[in-house]
Amino acid sequence: MIELWHCYNTRSLRVLWALEEIQLQYNLHTLSFPPRFLDKAYLEINPLGTVPFLKDGDTTLTESSAMLLYLAERYRQTDLSIPTSHPEYGNYLNWLFSSDATLTFPQTLVLRYSQFESAERQQPQVVKDYAIWYLARLKRLNSHLENHNYLVDNKFTIADISVGYALYLGELLGLAKQYQPQTFAYLQRLKNRASFMAIKDIGKEISNYTIKPVDIT
Repeated sequence: MIELWHCYNTRSLRVLWALEEIQLQYNLHTLSFPPRFLDKAYLEINPLGTVPFLKDGDTTLTESSAMLLYLAERYRQTDLSIPTSHPEYGNYLNWLFSSDATLTFPQTLVLRYSQFESAERQQPQVVKDYAIWYLARLKRLNSHLENHNYLVDNKFTIADISVGYALYLGELLGLAKQYQPQTFAYLQRLKNRASFMAIKDIGKEISNYTIKPVDIT
């Protein structure tokens, strides 16, 4: 049985979304954020104290993008993936992993220095700089979406889940008002999927924080 440890609106949303798309059976453990401080027992499960954490038999994973690829390949989800022989396979992997390396990296700094740090340690200039950095890193996505509804093979895949979460987090941070029209429409298309609507509020009832929009004017 697959087990997933999840906090509301964190990167574990990607994995929960994928599990809902695939319709696999799983056990879900919802935690308050950050679990490494609020649930010390969790460190015995995942010494990093991060979410998501996925366990499938003897296999354990700590990276959300890797979990998406694992679930798609381990459970042969051809509808949500593309084969290595596909001409867009390289692009598929690039979209899948660029979501964290390129998009959510600056977002984590925006979150930390706008709301996770104490008031005296918050850094408005860092928040503004990295919010602008994030928006600039959407350039390739903006261009791609001018002529495509999805990222690869003209269909919804785990790459869309990965990138879609970054766009959704940007929306929670109040940055979607600066998305280009085709990118904003793409995000709304993803959010309208039944699988996303089914899982987006899971964990909200025990969440001890709310992501607040930032002002970068």
